[in-house]
Amino acid sequence: MHTYLPFLAAALYVFATLIPLQRHTLGAGLTGLAWLAHGFSLWSLIFADDSLRVGFAVMLSAALWVSVMVYLLENRNYSLDGLKLLLLPHAAVMTLLPVFFPGNLISLAGHTVMFPWHVGVALLAYSTLTIAAFHAVVMTLQDAQLHKLRSNAQRHWLSAAIERLPALMTMEKVLFRLISFGFVLLTLTVLSGVIFSEQVLGVAFKWDHKTILSLLSWLLFAVLLIGRHWRGWRGKTVLSFTLTGFLLLLLAYVGSRFVLEVLLHRSLM
Repeated sequence: MHTYLPFLAAALYVFATLIPLQRHTLGAGLTGLAWLAHGFSLWSLIFADDSLRVGFAVMLSAALWVSVMVYLLENRNYSLDGLKLLLLPHAAVMTLLPVFFPGNLISLAGHTVMFPWHVGVALLAYSTLTIAAFHAVVMTLQDAQLHKLRSNAQRHWLSAAIERLPALMTMEKVLFRLISFGFVLLTLTVLSGVIFSEQVLGVAFKWDHKTILSLLSWLLFAVLLIGRHWRGWRGKTVLSFTLTGFLLLLLAYVGSRFVLEVLLHRSLM
């Protein structure tokens, strides 16, 4: 991996955060450059010679990389400038995280051709649903802001960022777009995992904590989408389902990898 790329990306994210919100074009340009540097650093880290590198830090970094991509795309349709004050500092930190916790290399020699596709789809699924969870937290803060009167003396950077966001109904539309896409990717992850497990282990499911928590998360998001379509669920119900489903995924993959890699110095694979 080009060791300078993560530090370059982190620095650009920080500079983009410091650009005043009024200078939208300059801020977007710096964010785009940071996103590109972040992407190249991830690519060079994950794809090694006939191997894949995975780990909790790589997953979190990939999630923030996709988050920034969605922010850049959606900011063209909606005014999401306020999100950069909440998103880009976290992106800067997560860009550097794999430098200190690079994870484990998994040789592709003993795996089927489905394995790298399974890993790739899984990363996209977790990344998209991470964005959805982040979006849900922002909506919770936005809702609290609307129900709490603040004097000018009490205003701070978080209040200013939230006030620049679109209306809650618009934010909710974006949230369900993310959840729907993430649910499709999560479904593909489960299905490709079944194929991979059957080809290598001879069983459709390996009933461990990762499988159970992933299926519970999938079920929660499925119920949420059905409830939205048939019952018109909104507000706190949507936010509760989104955050609970995300936490289950976090425990299933990122949490377990953190415990094994950092605390026990072992690999999941």
